[in-house]
Amino acid sequence: MTVSLITGANRGLGFEVARQLVAAGHQVWIGARDDARGQQAADTVGASFVQLDVTDDASVADAVGTVGALDVLVNNAGISGGRISPSEVTVEHMRTVYETNVFGPVRVLGAFIPLLEKSLAPVVVNVSSGVGSLSLAADPEGPWREANFPVYASSKAALNMLTIRYAAAYPKMRINSVDPGFTSTDFNEHRGTQTVEEGAEAIVRYALVPPDGPTGGFFDRNGAEAW
Repeated sequence: MTVSLITGANRGLGFEVARQLVAAGHQVWIGARDDARGQQAADTVGASFVQLDVTDDASVADAVGTVGALDVLVNNAGISGGRISPSEVTVEHMRTVYETNVFGPVRVLGAFIPLLEKSLAPVVVNVSSGVGSLSLAADPEGPWREANFPVYASSKAALNMLTIRYAAAYPKMRINSVDPGFTSTDFNEHRGTQTVEEGAEAIVRYALVPPDGPTGGFFDRNGAEAW
């Protein structure tokens, strides 16, 4: 049975991805910081719970020992940091968001890659965002031109670069960034225009990618997205 781990999966997109992967026949681990919420989410969808705080080395190391074997890793845990404009940005804002959105995936990948390397078909999905696309941000007519919140956007641009570099370093793995789209969740105070099921669609698709599928790419539910 394929073993999958989703970080930050006790609610929102991560929870829906867990539900869909369980339905696809995976043995799913829901990673979450809060024991009670994580266990409740896991019980709801028929998954297993592992305490996992992506900002904490010891928590991640303990999770490796609990999970034991892994085929699919979905780096979903993330924070928005608020709608902070360039004039309001501080180093502390950047540090807080990067600790979860950038350093978190690096920490989790570093810990779990030894398990993934033992898999016959290892897959990594880094949950990114269209606001992390440099091409779309630079386009005067682009959909994200006015979404000038550099802390969150730059964290996702950094995550996209990590996807490219890790995919090059581990050619036997399928490692991709996925933009779920503007999905209505607690994360964005339900301002999103997509349902959580629609938002999870692309994440699940690339979590299920076969060994001869794409790697080192950036995708949304419609296909390849501009870097």
